[in-house]
Amino acid sequence: MAPRWKGKDAKSKKDAEGEALKEPMSKIISQLHSSLLQSNTCGFLSDNCVHLAVQPEQLELLDKACFGRPVRIVENDVCWFQLTLEEAFYLCYSLKCLKINGGAESGPSNDDDELWRYFKSKKEAFPFFYKAYSHLRMKNWVVRSGAQYGVDFIVYRHHPARVHSEYGVLVLSHDNHDDLHGRLRVWSDVHCTTRLLGSVAKTLLLLHVNRNGHGDESLLCLANYTVEERMISRWSPEQCRERSL
Repeated sequence: MAPRWKGKDAKSKKDAEGEALKEPMSKIISQLHSSLLQSNTCGFLSDNCVHLAVQPEQLELLDKACFGRPVRIVENDVCWFQLTLEEAFYLCYSLKCLKINGGAESGPSNDDDELWRYFKSKKEAFPFFYKAYSHLRMKNWVVRSGAQYGVDFIVYRHHPARVHSEYGVLVLSHDNHDDLHGRLRVWSDVHCTTRLLGSVAKTLLLLHVNRNGHGDESLLCLANYTVEERMISRWSPEQCRERSL
């Protein structure tokens, strides 16, 4: 599937493509990584999300890299950002450019294993969702919430301001996890989901996370988890019939 660049005419779409090629997502992530490390940025646990105060430079890079969303301006040069659990753990554990602290009652303080257990306590299926999220991010896809389309994630090749999303993602498990088992269990679920995504020019991407017999007590289990990708699209008879009939 070719990227569908945003723009009112061919020139604006070409410009959007040119800007994306000039500044690929891998480069933006690298810049964000360096900036957060240099500023020693620290996030704070807040129930089912993580908040962090950032300077204008980090604010721009977080927006370009599509991590989190701004919450409120505290001062002219400081902005509070809100990250999902998956986004925060990816920056903390996978990229190692963010520290996350919490008080005695709110959770762990700057320890990956404790943070892993804390996030699991807030979201039982967190190991599956994080594995799927990091799987996509490591391939330089931009990953955003897919709640408005009835899926877990929506993925883009670049910033949503420049390109339309291509896939709606559902996270499934081969281990019959209670929070994931039963999704798309009947044909009507598949039909409704593919029809909805098809109406907005997206393809359904299923990510089956397999634990391969390993538990989730330690975050080291992530190395043993595997992800199986499957794309599902609606079959259109009109596109397959012989034109002469």
